[in-house]
Amino acid sequence: MGKITEVMKKEFIPYEQALTLKELGFDEPCFAFYTPEQQLIIARGDVLQSSIENAPTAPLCQQAFRWFREKYGLDSNTINTNMWNTFSFVINDIPNKNPITTYLDFNTYEEAELECLKKLIEIVKNL
Repeated sequence: MGKITEVMKKEFIPYEQALTLKELGFDEPCFAFYTPEQQLIIARGDVLQSSIENAPTAPLCQQAFRWFREKYGLDSNTINTNMWNTFSFVINDIPNKNPITTYLDFNTYEEAELECLKKLIEIVKNL
């Protein structure tokens, strides 16, 4: 097992959201997990299967968004609004073909992406 560099950490969802996704039933294979100290660790080989069964896995951001799309029909997009140099996101209900919500004015793409993930979690918790 090895520690993940600061550069790579941005590719994974944060600890708090990883815990919540686990509570919501996320059980996709991941190649990283969080320790009880909230340290992000890359697992190698069968280590992920055997020694960390109760540890929350650390999905890549794209895995988490795909899971919401495939399991709940919730598609999301994060975009640069260009005119105001801010970022926004929109969440669409695929089965009903209508937008659920749009949020604007985040300073960075990563901030908008994290807030989108939090909103998807909130929506699923309220189903």
